[in-house]
Amino acid sequence: MTTSMNKPPIWFWIVSVLALLWNGAGVMAYLGRAFATDEMIAALPKEQQAEFLAEYPAWYTAAFALAVFCGALGCIALLIRKKWAHPLFIISALGAIVQHIYLFMNVEMTGAAMVMPALVIVVCLFLIWFAKNAIAKNWIS
Repeated sequence: MTTSMNKPPIWFWIVSVLALLWNGAGVMAYLGRAFATDEMIAALPKEQQAEFLAEYPAWYTAAFALAVFCGALGCIALLIRKKWAHPLFIISALGAIVQHIYLFMNVEMTGAAMVMPALVIVVCLFLIWFAKNAIAKNWIS
């Protein structure tokens, strides 16, 4: 049994590539945190050093990893036109929401510092909608 797919518009590809770049930056942020050496941390400005030296629970790190790696895999799935992008984006969003709820509750943030975490969640929710819309329009299967 085969299903016919419609050709996605050019903006589908643009959004998918931009989303992959966004999630790629998240993967790099995770890897930078996970593999930062003491020498690398010492070379950072004092404010950033404090952020790297903060202790986070293991579940927080797992949520961070799920958020960025599932998001990146979801973007790759979009680019190869596979509908399993949708559940990957749901897992990514859940990881990001768990991660950021912990930050909001345990790290003192001012208005400007809350912009990026809020933007991360908005992008996650947009990608869930985007993948669902692409499935509905038979752009991905």
